[in-house]
Amino acid sequence: MPAINAWLIDATARLKGAGIQSARLDAELILSHTIKRPRTYLHAHGDELLDPRHREIADARIDMRLDFTPIAYIIGHKEFYGRPFKVTTATLIPRPESETMIEMLNASLGSNASLLPNTKRLVDVGTGTGCLGITAKLEHPELDITLIDISQHALNVAEKNAKALGATVTLHHGDLLRGYALPIDIILANLPYVDREWDVSPETRSEPDVALYASNHGLASIFVLISQADQLLTANGILYLEADPRQHHDIISYAKQYRLQHLQTNGFIVSFCKQ
Repeated sequence: MPAINAWLIDATARLKGAGIQSARLDAELILSHTIKRPRTYLHAHGDELLDPRHREIADARIDMRLDFTPIAYIIGHKEFYGRPFKVTTATLIPRPESETMIEMLNASLGSNASLLPNTKRLVDVGTGTGCLGITAKLEHPELDITLIDISQHALNVAEKNAKALGATVTLHHGDLLRGYALPIDIILANLPYVDREWDVSPETRSEPDVALYASNHGLASIFVLISQADQLLTANGILYLEADPRQHHDIISYAKQYRLQHLQTNGFIVSFCKQ
């Protein structure tokens, strides 16, 4: 049986040979998850022999990674805004660029949000793992938050994440805001916005199509949500959307038809205020 360090060297070489840029990190994540030890343990115990069963499992996971299965699906979780979120193939994997939406929300609410006269209602549309809505709740406990998704399987994952992280949220099964009738102060939405004509990473093959792709050059779901927001957003309510920067001009132009004033664009995130 190989020692930890020998296994890592071999696994890293195999991943590099497949063109995976994060080869060493991925090998360490897979092995630490398999033996249920932190990565620092691997560094300090490189000469320790691997248990045969652990090696078999770790090798199988390396084979999955060689097929470009995202590391988050292999180990079952992904960090978002400093917190671990359970992921499955029913959910999109949380991405670092989405954290910008939380930063923009924090700036909008400021440090005195708990002193506002009324509890603000925030809805996370297309919640997936729940990373946006749950993080918003943990950052701003005074908010009344609902997580919405068309996929019941995704909602089940979001519910588990909310419980694991101690976030009290409401879950709603629905297609965007159809069937939701309460006035909303803040909408967070990372909807499918990928155009099927775009070149995408081979890793996206593992992610659910319904969470990635949309018709009308990737804008169909976003345009529907904008029209719905016109009816449900309160005066001065804010809509945060994630989309590819090349789509922002069309989104901003479309939103003008629905009394949504463009506030700010930051990376992949664009925000609007209800006039």
